[in-house]
Amino acid sequence: MVSLLLMKVEIITIGDEILIGQIVDTNSAWMATELNQIGAKVERIVTISDDMDEIISALRDAEERADLVLITGGLGPTKDDVTKKALAQYFDCGFTFHPDIAEHIARLFARFGKEITEINRLQAELPSACEPLQNDQGTAPGMWFEKNRTVFVSMPGVPYEMKGIMLNHVFPRVRAKFNTPIILHRTILTMGMGESWLSEKIEEWESSLPSGFKLAYLPSPGRVRLRISAYGNQSDRLESLLESEVQKLLSIIPELVYGFDNETIESVVGQLLRSAGQTVATAESCTGGLIAHKITSVTGASDYFLGSIVSYSNEVKVNSLGVSENVLKEFGAVSEQVVRQMAEGVRKQLKTDFGIATSGIAGPDGGTDEKPVGTVWIAVSGPSKTIAKRFQFGHNRGRNIEISANTALNMLRKELIQ
Repeated sequence: MVSLLLMKVEIITIGDEILIGQIVDTNSAWMATELNQIGAKVERIVTISDDMDEIISALRDAEERADLVLITGGLGPTKDDVTKKALAQYFDCGFTFHPDIAEHIARLFARFGKEITEINRLQAELPSACEPLQNDQGTAPGMWFEKNRTVFVSMPGVPYEMKGIMLNHVFPRVRAKFNTPIILHRTILTMGMGESWLSEKIEEWESSLPSGFKLAYLPSPGRVRLRISAYGNQSDRLESLLESEVQKLLSIIPELVYGFDNETIESVVGQLLRSAGQTVATAESCTGGLIAHKITSVTGASDYFLGSIVSYSNEVKVNSLGVSENVLKEFGAVSEQVVRQMAEGVRKQLKTDFGIATSGIAGPDGGTDEKPVGTVWIAVSGPSKTIAKRFQFGHNRGRNIEISANTALNMLRKELIQ
């Protein structure tokens, strides 16, 4: 048995199509996520070409470091797929024909009214050193090898075929063979403070985390996810300790936390609106409808979202939202006065409880000394008041739009929880 925290995994993806950028390797990301859940540590992910020497070299290197090596790709029936040959050479064995696999392939072909071809029938020939793993979704079976202390598993590169083999065969065998620890994760979603400042604010709490706990900072535009990982042997005790640490963190940064784990700011806002029986509409200039898109990406958003006016021009601001022409001339479109009138106007026009408005200079040009690129005004108008805030974001247009949309939703969230 391998020691609790020392199970090391390497992933090898095989395929020229990945190396030339024709497809994106999503297999490795999925496997790494799933393996992490069972306490396995993925230490290396390697992508190599469909070349015998490259494959054998990668297998040799991985064997020196890993307890488990997961291989995807290169198992098709065509001549450019050489993984089986490389595996046979590496494990110094010949090939064995498996009639049951051939029958499975024939049944798959029969579903589409076709007869099995000879080239597909040869997919039932596998290196003699392997134990076949049934592929219910395709014609190329998985293969389980063991050499010295290392387990090698080869699977097809088609994502849904690989996932089926992993879930049905690989994970159960890995759990039985390797003594993996219990691992728990909790992700706290924050907004409103950059990674370095947030790190300073929670430094004392982070330094006092219990043994077996680890904190990871996962920043994205305008947001930082804090993932707490806890490793141990006793599930109940670990869950209790993890929840205790989460509560300590929440007491330090309550104003920054908007959700947990897989929640999004738009789903959190949607839940709050639905619970309160309230509605919202948006008036968007610099965000160009992104806030409305985020809100409506959540199932059931029609319960609380009534519509949007993308007022990109001043004419639309005046004619559709009731913004004063005099205010526009005096203060400009990117101003507190205008964004307030936008939020109040869309709320009035669409008869909602809340209105959100944005107006800013997303860039990369259009800025002035007084209002540089990245200047954004955001307003939220509600039943009792309208609030507006100025933000100074960066120079990247895409990031500015994304951060503005998220910040606007977070402002609404804060109003809803008051």
